Amino acid sequence: MTPLLVFAGAMVGAPLRYLVDRAVQKRHEGVFPWGTLLVNVTGCLVLGGLAGAAVSTPVFAVLGTGFCGALTTYSTFSYETVRLAEERSYLYAAVNIVAGVVAGLGTALPAYAVVHAMTA
Repeated sequence: MTPLLVFAGAMVGAPLRYLVDRAVQKRHEGVFPWGTLLVNVTGCLVLGGLAGAAVSTPVFAVLGTGFCGALTTYSTFSYETVRLAEERSYLYAAVNIVAGVVAGLGTALPAYAVVHAMTA
């Protein structure tokens, strides 16, 4: 049953990632991967909130593993960082790494704390 729940969440998360990335990149010309940053930070926010709420295993399977797992993308983050470095956009590559990690943790930790405090 759990694999089906993960699959159901991923069926929403993956297309949403693609659509959000395309919409954001269309509005922000340039080489910086704003779309990937947005979906990754959003996924961190949702996952932090789910962890803080200590949701049940089925809910976490759908929303945490399935939806957030398909919405966020470490492989694209890595690829885009390497692509920026290959294009000699070293500053953008460094900003992408720092912004991705800092913004991800900067949303996950407060989301966890707030939701945990509200549900405790």
